[in-house]
Amino acid sequence: MNAHLRKLLGQQVLSLLLVPALSSSYPASAQTTSAPGHSQNNHNAEFSIPRGTVLPVRLNHGFSSKSAQSGQRISARIMQDVPLPSGRISHGATVYGSIVAVEPGRNGNPGKISFRFDTLENSKMKIPVKTNLRAIAGFMEVLEAQTPETSPGFGTPSPWITTRQIGGDEVYGVGGPVTNQASEHVGKAIFGGVLVHVRANPESSCRGPLDDDDQLQALWVFSADACGVYGIDGVTIKHAGRTEPAGEITLASDHGDVSLRGGTAMLLRTD
Repeated sequence: MNAHLRKLLGQQVLSLLLVPALSSSYPASAQTTSAPGHSQNNHNAEFSIPRGTVLPVRLNHGFSSKSAQSGQRISARIMQDVPLPSGRISHGATVYGSIVAVEPGRNGNPGKISFRFDTLENSKMKIPVKTNLRAIAGFMEVLEAQTPETSPGFGTPSPWITTRQIGGDEVYGVGGPVTNQASEHVGKAIFGGVLVHVRANPESSCRGPLDDDDQLQALWVFSADACGVYGIDGVTIKHAGRTEPAGEITLASDHGDVSLRGGTAMLLRTD
């Protein structure tokens, strides 16, 4: 056997040895798997979305009380796989809605805008939904939540770096724990987000688990008790949509217009 042939065979053997080693280098909890009872290829399988399920979304485009029109359609992207008892909502699914009412900020009057999300499109299925708003955050808040708190050391894989969620939770790398500001364990980190137990916020009206169903939920870049407005100056949640008119979310500005940019993040919760 000549030297060139031996070299080629050696490279093939080395590649076969490396493939299983690389595939097992990440924690099992960090690898993507299908939810029990759900086939990724079974797009027609029916599934229900339990009341209280959190949907972490990012606006596909911005809108403002200055220029939006009643009836205008809006959409947002699901930013992390959302586990369900009978399947999952896939990362990349879309929620659709519309502008309900607009009050531009004029003559010293603050602007207001009301909207609702009413349809979820997941794996080519369209499902009616009714949601309320738990938290909303500007693009820069999202960026900061995805930025390591400290510079990684030489050779440290980027998924293992500690980050801080919107609301203050600490994420100790993919596969690691998520802890709140009291250093209590609230969940775990996975690729693309976190799975945590939703907690009530004592400084707000945001609730914890509903109906004693304290399942792990997908909160993407938000903390377990994230509630209210983060990083959008002068904007408040006037109506979260939990009470009548249920599903209708109203934001108001302290001065001028309410303006939401594309990339704005939200935690919606189903009713």
